[in-house]
Amino acid sequence: MISALEVVPLLVVGFEAYTRHKVEHEAEWERIYHWPFMFFAAVLFWNLVGAGLFGFLINPPIALYYMQGLNTTANHGHAALFGVYGMLGLGLTLYCMRGLTDVTRWNQKWIRISFWSLNIGLGMMTFLSLLPQGILQTYASIEHGYAYARSAEFIHSPIMQALVWARVPGDVVFAFGVFAFAWFMVQAFMHGRKSTPETAAIPKPAL
Repeated sequence: MISALEVVPLLVVGFEAYTRHKVEHEAEWERIYHWPFMFFAAVLFWNLVGAGLFGFLINPPIALYYMQGLNTTANHGHAALFGVYGMLGLGLTLYCMRGLTDVTRWNQKWIRISFWSLNIGLGMMTFLSLLPQGILQTYASIEHGYAYARSAEFIHSPIMQALVWARVPGDVVFAFGVFAFAWFMVQAFMHGRKSTPETAAIPKPAL
């Protein structure tokens, strides 16, 4: 249960990110790092929801007895793994691309589509499919036993199968976000690294 308390310091980090956002337009280099900052902000959100809320949901001893290994665990895994480490990896990728490509020629449209599609798609996966499945399995586990909640009879019941199909829209939106990010990367590297007076004058942030 102690691991679920990691959301507490995240509130402090979130406040720092909010403060950073308010002064973002005061310096040129901060405008260029807008999208890395946005992906890092998504890390904070999914760490709070995926690792914190969904993680705490399955961490108490009574929850472990009834819920561990059901789709509540998969729900936590999806939101915490990609929501935290996936978004962090994409943010760091964009951070590194600052020195590998010409930032002034980045296609802001595709990176914006990618950011929102990935986050909305992940949210649809968890809230429209995995979380409802986990809640139904938990109820079945409490009422009829853990073995029944994991049985083929319950897993293949009509309502559970309907929730499996309910995940498809989220998968499609998420996949489109992946495509948009890949296309953004291709375009960024096709333009190459070009030194311009604007980019040359931008001071690099201290590491």
